[in-house]
Amino acid sequence: MRKTVLLAALAVSCIFLPASAQQDFSKVEIKIEKLGDGIWMLTGAGGNIGVSAGPDGVFLVDDQYAPLTEKIKAAVKTVSDKPIRFVLNTHWHGDHVGGNESLGKDGAVLVAHDNVRKRMSKDQFIKLFDRTVPASPAAALPLVTFAESLSFHMNGEDVDAVHVPPAHTDGDVVVFFRKANVIHGGDTFFNGMYPVVDLSSGGSVDGMIAAADRILAVADASTKIIPGHGPLATKADVKAYRDMLAASRDAVAPLVKAGKTLDEVKAAKPTSALDEKWGKGFIKPDVWTTVLYYAYGGKEAPSK
Repeated sequence: MRKTVLLAALAVSCIFLPASAQQDFSKVEIKIEKLGDGIWMLTGAGGNIGVSAGPDGVFLVDDQYAPLTEKIKAAVKTVSDKPIRFVLNTHWHGDHVGGNESLGKDGAVLVAHDNVRKRMSKDQFIKLFDRTVPASPAAALPLVTFAESLSFHMNGEDVDAVHVPPAHTDGDVVVFFRKANVIHGGDTFFNGMYPVVDLSSGGSVDGMIAAADRILAVADASTKIIPGHGPLATKADVKAYRDMLAASRDAVAPLVKAGKTLDEVKAAKPTSALDEKWGKGFIKPDVWTTVLYYAYGGKEAPSK
């Protein structure tokens, strides 16, 4: 479990690194796991991919990094000889939309929340990582966007994409495969690790908690839940994650309200009871504390 989490966390980091520092994608293996009738999860580098395949064609949720597109298409062909008709992006980050341009040129219809197209259309600065992400080429932009929800009816499955209030970003959607009892949480859910909350893209820790509550309200003990990063999860995993988010908030927010500086909050180690379980991934405890500090009103610039 820990090895899986660490590998997934390293994959998250690639979007925030210069191209020269990214991993060797030629060594990445795309693995496919069947979750139910006509539903699979693909893992490789970047965000986990959901797949619905059947007589009506292939529906993808996210598409990882551009250099992996041919490997992803090859993996899909092991379960279907039908074309990829739709790609739904759960948000705008490059480890979830990198394959858009190639797949769109192949004929797939790219779909996302309104804010995903807006953010992909312009350079984006992510303060947490001091990184500017350049605008995507026009061919990579979603062709169909929506404000609240959108439903797909393919392969005998009803797929609902539901926008949640700002969480990981301001354009997150959670995807429900109703008949298969599978949920794709996108990056509202990092299984087994502290999450990235992109405050620069309108993200919110309270929104992350609300998104987890949205999943918990629908899931049952048999639901299979695809996280944005990390291994396949259950409702119990989402509940543990939701409780961690709330405990983190409750530990840091009062310190911010009391006027503590960022250095003082870090020195207090407010998440120490959580760090052993959740702090082994890409987002280390000090970084998570920094996110929480700014999420709950901290104004001081981070110390160098």
